[in-house]
Amino acid sequence: MLRSFPLAASAALLSGLAVSGAHAQTAAEIAARQARLALEGLDIGSPRGAGGDPQTSVAQSVTSAKPSANLNTSIQDQLGPYGDPYGLRSFLKTKGIEYSLTYIGESFGNATGGARRGGIVEGRLDVQFDADLETLAGWYGAAFHTNLYLIHGTGLSRYYVNNFITVSAIEALPSSRLYELWLEQKLFDGQFSLKVGQIAADTEFAVSQTGTLFINSTFGWPNIMAEVLPSGGPIYPLAVPAIRAKYVPNQNFSLQVGLFDGDPAGPFPSDLDPQRRNRTGTNFRTNDPALVIAEAAYAYNIAQGDVGDPGTVTLGGWHHFGRFDSQRFDTAGRSLADPSTTGIARRFRGDSGLYGIIDQTIYREPDDPNDGASVFLRVSGAPSDRNIVDFYADAGIAYKGLFKGRSDDTIGVAVAIARISDAARGLDTDTILLAGTNMPRRSSEAVLEATYQAVLGPGVTVQPDVQYVFRPSGGVPNPRDPNGARIKNAAVFGLRATVRY
Repeated sequence: MLRSFPLAASAALLSGLAVSGAHAQTAAEIAARQARLALEGLDIGSPRGAGGDPQTSVAQSVTSAKPSANLNTSIQDQLGPYGDPYGLRSFLKTKGIEYSLTYIGESFGNATGGARRGGIVEGRLDVQFDADLETLAGWYGAAFHTNLYLIHGTGLSRYYVNNFITVSAIEALPSSRLYELWLEQKLFDGQFSLKVGQIAADTEFAVSQTGTLFINSTFGWPNIMAEVLPSGGPIYPLAVPAIRAKYVPNQNFSLQVGLFDGDPAGPFPSDLDPQRRNRTGTNFRTNDPALVIAEAAYAYNIAQGDVGDPGTVTLGGWHHFGRFDSQRFDTAGRSLADPSTTGIARRFRGDSGLYGIIDQTIYREPDDPNDGASVFLRVSGAPSDRNIVDFYADAGIAYKGLFKGRSDDTIGVAVAIARISDAARGLDTDTILLAGTNMPRRSSEAVLEATYQAVLGPGVTVQPDVQYVFRPSGGVPNPRDPNGARIKNAAVFGLRATVRY
């Protein structure tokens, strides 16, 4: 039986049902809910928000593969005496040292469409170590963090669908690699912090808390930046040497700036996949043109007693100081499709982009303020002349605790679109007209995802997932089709399981 949800349109989107009326509650149910709230505390306003800011999305999921996720669940207590052998974990915690292991395993297949049909199994083990250096060594305000990935399996997008909005956020080439390794110093009563080391941008920048529920990678790091930045930018699975400064004058406002090495894999040899050019995450490149990202976020209605539902508005931008090729013209101003072209693309100095995010709770259960519905919207743009994608948008809705007795489960629907730039589409037109090539003209790629995360117990979730990919890679010819027809829209089905210790 469904819980009450007065926003009928949103509920219909999630469940296909119009919900009315509240279910009857026994005294035992009410007492159990109150006890759980007393134990867990309120999620809204807590420091558990993805990306490091206060949580404003009531529907932020319990587990996630997104590097920005701030997970606090563990299977340890369910393992009895095996949960902490010899009391080692408890002892280390008293010294300020904590560690966690998170394994994500999943299987996906495209039943229809894509470059070819098929299925995959892939997984990732994330080993994290954190040290409070004040507790460990008396270094006031200092913290240390590192994490390692062990990745196995093959990716559905890479081997079957042939799209660029990657189906899964854990998809990567099999490897054992270092991800982040940094030291952070907090000053002025925690209002200012400086982080130095190997850092990934997708842990703190351009984050939607509601978006962490979804399996597709684009609902973490927006696809536009993954497509236009060298080697995809400093994101999973490639972090880079960087410095990040963050100013938090109060609980509501934050301002952060990051200075990153601009290419996590380096430019040569350019024919190799970036993950092969940086096989272990230990290239530690510092001589590439820099990438700067700046972001301001404002969280509202997060204190107890505030009138209105909580939310976060984020504005950000980035600039890369490298050189970028024209998507259409050569150094002489002729189309790259012209038979008389030099074949050398015109070069531009630098590249920039802007993005905006709204993460908004729209409903909280009256008898359980940790359950309810949230929505998000992200929009981003970049210049058309030097980027293959010039506009991106995504949006979604999620509900935590929609079904009776499943308070921690989260269900959601999201959509994303990445538009092929005017310059790149112009090159397609030139190729058709000037070279006489019969080929499709690219337009955009979009994905629709519906997912349900079921919590089986502390630290354990399973998540069935359905995605539909429109115009894979923008509508390019299928390399396996002798007639050069477009890659067909793909229907993707999968199941993810997560265990965190």
